[in-house]
Amino acid sequence: MSIRGAAYIVGAYEHPGRVLPDISAAQIHAECAFAALADAGLSVTDVDGYFCSGDAPGGPVAMADHLGLSVRHVDSTDIGGSSYVAEVAHATQAIAVGKCRVALITMGGRPRSGGRRAPASTGPAYAFEAPYGHSNPASYALAARRHMHEYGTTSAQLAEVKVAASVHAAHNPHAFLPKPVTVEQVLDSPYIAEPLHRLDCCVVTDGGGALVVVGPEVKRDLARRGVKVLGAGEALKHTDRGRVDLTCTGAVWSGPRAFEEAGVSPGDIDYASIYDSFTITVIETLEDLGFCEKGAGGRFVLDGALQAPHGALPFNTDGGSLCNNHPANRGGMTRTIEAVRQLRGEAAPALQVPDCRLAVVHGTGGWLGTRMGSATMILGQEDA
Repeated sequence: MSIRGAAYIVGAYEHPGRVLPDISAAQIHAECAFAALADAGLSVTDVDGYFCSGDAPGGPVAMADHLGLSVRHVDSTDIGGSSYVAEVAHATQAIAVGKCRVALITMGGRPRSGGRRAPASTGPAYAFEAPYGHSNPASYALAARRHMHEYGTTSAQLAEVKVAASVHAAHNPHAFLPKPVTVEQVLDSPYIAEPLHRLDCCVVTDGGGALVVVGPEVKRDLARRGVKVLGAGEALKHTDRGRVDLTCTGAVWSGPRAFEEAGVSPGDIDYASIYDSFTITVIETLEDLGFCEKGAGGRFVLDGALQAPHGALPFNTDGGSLCNNHPANRGGMTRTIEAVRQLRGEAAPALQVPDCRLAVVHGTGGWLGTRMGSATMILGQEDA
């Protein structure tokens, strides 16, 4: 069964706060939930499906209680930063088979203010990897170094991803890092895990977001412009007992599945929301989604290719996780919200992609050098 056209995103909200020491994670979830529902023209009493992930305090039962929800379907998938891309697909699936009519998806966290952080452990292998210095930045650095070795990718090419994100963040009044940077400034910043510099790494912020997904029969009664879910794919990638390929992500499997279901190709895409935990994440994901040949990602991003509105593939026009917002290590939510803005024509005016009709959203959860969850989604304007 295909989910193409089975549901629409009709409400979207990103919390404007980036440093929130005085409110709880539960309150962030609640503020985002109520604002997204208001954006959709719906209320809490309309919601009959609730979706969250590991950042939800107490899980879906506690949060449904906190929000005052009466629901008949819940989902608390946790595949890291890709969770909320997957949750939109799961909400669409649930709507398609009649499990719910109005799905609310919430995310929120306070990692910058000392709230709940992502766990240091990544499962059974942690005790065998951590003593040897394997960490989140080190894992991505390992992938970056291998990509450089295999394909000649350079640090300057990685820096172009950060430059594009920073140019976009300058148009976002809420961005954590709103100042544009140059390739030279990226390369001059200190190493965090060689070859990745500090400016190759995402920000750490508080914040959150929420989405409302409904079926066509609910959408018909709403005045708010919707965004159609056209296709989705998910995949897990791990070490494969030591046979891991460091130069690719799970997008190599989730991407083709999403494009096939949507009935479109990478060449049809007007805008890309790509999880940018590190600059190397974007390079590898662009290759794996089919926007360029494997190994050509470093060359693909040159000459302003990622910069809106007229680059070859405008990406992350809110500034992304590299510059704007990365709450609770769940960048799939903010990536989806910005894709909704672009398809509604509500992005920053200077960065609005002309006649933006199709967008790809991709989330990466976990570590590039070891194991990850990947989720890809194709979204279109409501008449797509």
